[in-house]
Amino acid sequence: MAMFQHTIGIFLNPDREWERIRGEKQSFLRVYALHVPLLALIPVICGYIGVTQVGWSIAGGSVIRLTAESALILVAATYLAQLVAVYALGEYINWMSHNFGVTGDASERHYEGTALAVYSAVPMMLAGVVLLYPQLWLVATVFLIAGCYSVYLIYEGIPILMNIPKEQGFIYASSVITVGLVLAVVVMVATVIVWSAGMGPVFIR
Repeated sequence: MAMFQHTIGIFLNPDREWERIRGEKQSFLRVYALHVPLLALIPVICGYIGVTQVGWSIAGGSVIRLTAESALILVAATYLAQLVAVYALGEYINWMSHNFGVTGDASERHYEGTALAVYSAVPMMLAGVVLLYPQLWLVATVFLIAGCYSVYLIYEGIPILMNIPKEQGFIYASSVITVGLVLAVVVMVATVIVWSAGMGPVFIR
């Protein structure tokens, strides 16, 4: 229940919701395991349906779809990438807390960093619903908006969760976003490698 409350809260009143999240002091396992595996299914399931059943077209041409087998491989890899990316970002936030004078015991910092990574990723995962209709312009627009809001959540959330001045929080958040972009590049490179190995998409018309 708390997951849905926080998910709604970070859209309606993010500052107040970050305060509530900070006050909960849940364990790392609880905040990660009860949120990410479930939310990460949204883009995976929607994407699978979109590319195998609905399809897309380029410049008004014929509708293109993927075979069920190749789509299954791609969505499985996407699901795993989401789990790893959120975990890695949370660990980076936890590690960087030492350099910004974040107080509190190790378990508290671990929870706060993981919570920040998890909840700031929520807009991107919810945006995965648009993959049910995988038209490039629509998908790009929705994910761009979701990405901007995730960046905003990181800038707003770090000073609150880590209890540091906003000036420090800005620098901290900028480094976190940089690492997030690096993770995105790593995922894209890994995708190219997988496709080059013969496990890429198989198109049908």
